[in-house]
Amino acid sequence: MSKWEEWKKAQGETKPWDLLDKDQYVKDPKIAEDRLAICKACPELIKLTTQCKKCGCFMAAKTKLKGAACPLEKWGQVND
Repeated sequence: MSKWEEWKKAQGETKPWDLLDKDQYVKDPKIAEDRLAICKACPELIKLTTQCKKCGCFMAAKTKLKGAACPLEKWGQVND
């Protein structure tokens, strides 16, 4: 698998433009807080930018999207 294919796989179904669609956000802000707390405890997080080393996403934003999932499967999608 090429690096590009690995990156696309790590992204999952979530795309950056999902941030522009308020229907893509989790309804309960506690879910996003809990997800980000998991990320902050993860050694794969670049703390300065809250960016994941595995998927390259800015987790402060990604954790707010209901269709998002952790590439390490520490948290998953929300079906609300």
